[in-house]
Amino acid sequence: MQSTERSAYAVIPVKAGIQIEATIVRHLGLAEFVPTYQAMRRFTEDRIATTPDELWVLEHPPVYTGGIAGRAEHFPRGGEVPVERIDRGGQITYHGPGQAIVYALVDLARRGLTVRGMVSLIEEAVIEVLAAHGVAAERRKSAPGVYVDGAKIAALGLRVRRGCCYHGVALNVDMDLAPFSAIDPCGYPGLAVTQTRAHGVLASATEMGGELARRIAGLIEDK
Repeated sequence: MQSTERSAYAVIPVKAGIQIEATIVRHLGLAEFVPTYQAMRRFTEDRIATTPDELWVLEHPPVYTGGIAGRAEHFPRGGEVPVERIDRGGQITYHGPGQAIVYALVDLARRGLTVRGMVSLIEEAVIEVLAAHGVAAERRKSAPGVYVDGAKIAALGLRVRRGCCYHGVALNVDMDLAPFSAIDPCGYPGLAVTQTRAHGVLASATEMGGELARRIAGLIEDK
């Protein structure tokens, strides 16, 4: 893990009279997937009622990740990119440099959020960040994520343990999209994928990840 930053949000009251620090945003740079995944699980297992929520902003080296519902027919057909089976929801997706990832380690019960509510909040944050760059995006009821002109630009999946979530969202910014062609992205054969650079956005993955984390933090703290 590289540098650490705290967001500037104020201390807020929450349910049952507990007070917590504001959401912490950590910028981890290019981080290997497996150690990061293990760190998310440890954080969630060890957190207590007053542990501040955290958002981790990062990129991963090339890796496919398959969720608990992942089916073999959607997995890569050859290639050297590693495949990791993990405990989030959903099917298979690809992560690589140039993709902005925000992992959301959030106490949903304390925030009064349902899983569906957290998914909608993350989708809304992506849509708002893209709108700020002049890109019109939308969500789909039947397929979580964010889409531009019918192509998927952001994939998301969560895992909830003891009322707290981890995993999060991956926004395609300026990356090699070719590895998506070796899988059925999110379990949908032939699903088109796109990225912000293809829509004229010049901001880097680091910049887009930071913007997205700040927007997610703002929406969480409005709850």
